[in-house]
Amino acid sequence: QVSVVESGGGLVQAGGSLRLSCTASGLTFDDYDMGWFRQAPGKEREELSCINRSGGITYYTDSVKGRFTISRDNAKNTLYLQMNSLKPEDTAMYYCATRVSCYSGGFYFPIGAYWGQGTQVTVSS
Repeated sequence: QVSVVESGGGLVQAGGSLRLSCTASGLTFDDYDMGWFRQAPGKEREELSCINRSGGITYYTDSVKGRFTISRDNAKNTLYLQMNSLKPEDTAMYYCATRVSCYSGGFYFPIGAYWGQGTQVTVSS
């Protein structure tokens, strides 16, 4: 059974940093592209970033480009999202997804994509 667990969220002041982590089990981690998305109350899901299985392709949406960095450690079955220069508008629940399809222009969720329960990020002004 696939399990995805996000961690690392919290409360941070504007301009601060957080590093989110995501562990996935029940699958062969390095067989799959991975991604991060977020959702704030009353807003649509926003796909933030993805990385392909080897780490050779990454994508960032414009709102986080230059501030967030995605990476993966296949030996540890772990995905990361380093978030710097955080803004109040970054406040949301952040989710890690596996079995996505990542390309240089974005990513999408094929049948079988799976994500965790999320980790809350709150940025105070």
